[in-house]
Amino acid sequence: MQSSQRWVDQLPRSANWLLLGLWVVIGSILRFTKLTAKPPWTDEFATMVFSLGNDFTSVPLNQVISIDALLQPLKFNPDANIGNVVSLLLQEDNHPPLYFVLVHLWVKLFPSLGEYTDVWVMRSLSALLGILSIPAIYFLGKIAFRSQRVGQISAALMSVSPYGIFLAQEARHYTLAILFVIFSLICFTFSINSFFEKKILPLWLVFVWIVINGIGLSVHYFFGITLLAEGMTVIFLIYRHYQQKKDDLSFMSRNLIRIMLVFIGAISAGLTWIAIIIPKGYGNGMITWVHPIEHILYMISPPFQLLAAWVPMISLLPVESSSLAIVILSSLILLLFFIWFIPYMKKGIQEGLQYSDCYLPIKGLIGFIFSAIALFLVITYVVGLDITRGARYSFVYFPAVIVLVAVSLAIYWNKSNLDNSIVKGKYQILFDPTYLLTIIYSKLNGNGKFAVYAVWFMGFVGAITVLVNLGYQKYYLPDRLISVIQNTASSPVLIATTHRNLVQTGETMGIALELQRRSELQDTLFLLVHQEQLESSEATENLKQVVSKIPYPIEVWTVNFQAPIDLKQCVVDKKKFPQVNGYSYQRYTCQ
Repeated sequence: MQSSQRWVDQLPRSANWLLLGLWVVIGSILRFTKLTAKPPWTDEFATMVFSLGNDFTSVPLNQVISIDALLQPLKFNPDANIGNVVSLLLQEDNHPPLYFVLVHLWVKLFPSLGEYTDVWVMRSLSALLGILSIPAIYFLGKIAFRSQRVGQISAALMSVSPYGIFLAQEARHYTLAILFVIFSLICFTFSINSFFEKKILPLWLVFVWIVINGIGLSVHYFFGITLLAEGMTVIFLIYRHYQQKKDDLSFMSRNLIRIMLVFIGAISAGLTWIAIIIPKGYGNGMITWVHPIEHILYMISPPFQLLAAWVPMISLLPVESSSLAIVILSSLILLLFFIWFIPYMKKGIQEGLQYSDCYLPIKGLIGFIFSAIALFLVITYVVGLDITRGARYSFVYFPAVIVLVAVSLAIYWNKSNLDNSIVKGKYQILFDPTYLLTIIYSKLNGNGKFAVYAVWFMGFVGAITVLVNLGYQKYYLPDRLISVIQNTASSPVLIATTHRNLVQTGETMGIALELQRRSELQDTLFLLVHQEQLESSEATENLKQVVSKIPYPIEVWTVNFQAPIDLKQCVVDKKKFPQVNGYSYQRYTCQ
């Protein structure tokens, strides 16, 4: 197996750091641009409220309330401390508390921004952590492959990744989790390189890896999928190695013991969190959305949902535009791009497997990614929780995808006039009539540097797509709902919704916060009708009674109202209103 040193050009130290600094600057600009342009959604409200040391129970139920009353949980709480934040998370949310504690401390650095918390402040910590992932993944690529080039390409791709920017611009904990996935993967790749190069795994690395894994589980429970995937990959690699070289087992025993210490540490941390959260009632009803629907689509949709998360890790175009023509054109360009890129990446990986210093880390990353995906499918199909519905959960293997793409591109960096059979063999018949496209593919396949530039450019375009809200649109768009209400309403407005847990409170707070931001319809009233189960007749009756006591005229807008509506004193507006993400609504006029 030959060495890859012939394609590893080491940059001068000063140039290397300057180039890394360039990726950090580009990534910073992209992550902080239009940071508050998109309205916060339910999960972000949970971050805001709990990090302030508040909870959602201060919002009155089954009675008419004002905008200020609904936004009460977003007010700064000077009496709250870290203990309050941790207690609230364990009792009312379904996430570990570390990130929320950090946000609590972060907010205290901005004490004079007004009575209510600021969305920019809440999102800025996530954006900052997303920026830190750029140098972090540089070191992952450099350490795993002993190559500055792999590190630089990894950092370049991370700086413009649409998926990375999407997560960085949310007031959530995913960018912190990504950092610890990267740290854990550094330990993982370092260990497998040491393991199979007959080097003893240092005890300091074992200790650091255990600490990283413990902290990672304190950021997000799904970090456990990262640990399981790493464990599955290590076991597989050891098994294959033992099959080939049984005489090495005596040497491997010391490393096996040290790897077992890492596994024991991860299992201990996991069991500790299980012991904490199970008695509390995990999720407080907040994870019902991941349960499978009893429909044939459930059986076939998870792989496509995973695919929808993979593509934006590298590139994304305006597939969520309101223009059908733009959607079709964007989809076609993405398809043509990946028709070229996937075979090119595959060929680069195959080439890399021929090099002794690339073989193990490539095998390790591929095994890790496939193990993580397998765990997603097991949880979905066997456990019955369709976690593929949440693209954000793919953070558990996202950094590994970036580095694997980077090494496949780095392999061909110095090569020109590559074998065009990548296109000619399989796609010649399809694309010969399109001369320009054939020329483009030939250029991409014939110049390794040009291929890197093309992939980075597609990532950059994808980043802009996310920033202008034509990709990864928010799940809830209260600004559009308010525009509909403002253009339609001719009387005072009451917005009514059914309530089961803090999810519905967050949905409604999104509307109230947007109204406050616009300084429009400030006399709008809200009603959260609590119900223990869907389609509750009690909720129907409560709505009827409350509306009957309000001075007329008034317009009742039912929003995500999951119960029968019986407002005989009001007239339903049968006009067809535009669809709004996250909100199903109906207008009733009461005279």
